[in-house]
Amino acid sequence: MTLATTSLWDWALAAYKHEGVPEACLALQDFHEQNVCLLLWGAWCAETGRLPDEETLEAAADTARAWETTTVAPLRAIRRTLKTPVPDLETEARLSVREQIKALELKAERHLLEQLQELAPLASGKTRPALDGMVDAARLWTRIIPRPALKTLSERLSA
Repeated sequence: MTLATTSLWDWALAAYKHEGVPEACLALQDFHEQNVCLLLWGAWCAETGRLPDEETLEAAADTARAWETTTVAPLRAIRRTLKTPVPDLETEARLSVREQIKALELKAERHLLEQLQELAPLASGKTRPALDGMVDAARLWTRIIPRPALKTLSERLSA
């Protein structure tokens, strides 16, 4: 399987194993209010020779926002709440439920990535730096583009 035919899900799983990628993604999510799945989609598009037009970028941001607000963010909030001890909740049961919530959160992110992949144009063969694709995606997510944090993630992805 070549990079151009690698699914976004498989690419993201492989990317997440690179040293520093989880931390860079968490920083972009928590400190810069970015949608990591959308950013990874942008990087994947760039690295696999896909060039989404403005309409496709907007559709991707809309899809990511829908999943984020209705599913991913609420599940993440519950998972994070259950991370610390809660009075009157037995620890083993609380952590068991937390793991189930974590699995659901990951499943929702996988569905989001699959939908984003469906929106991506076909590979044209001309690749771009991952940073360029992430900047394109971030531009439609928030007004402020966290270029230094995106650069850090881009460097970790290519390490």
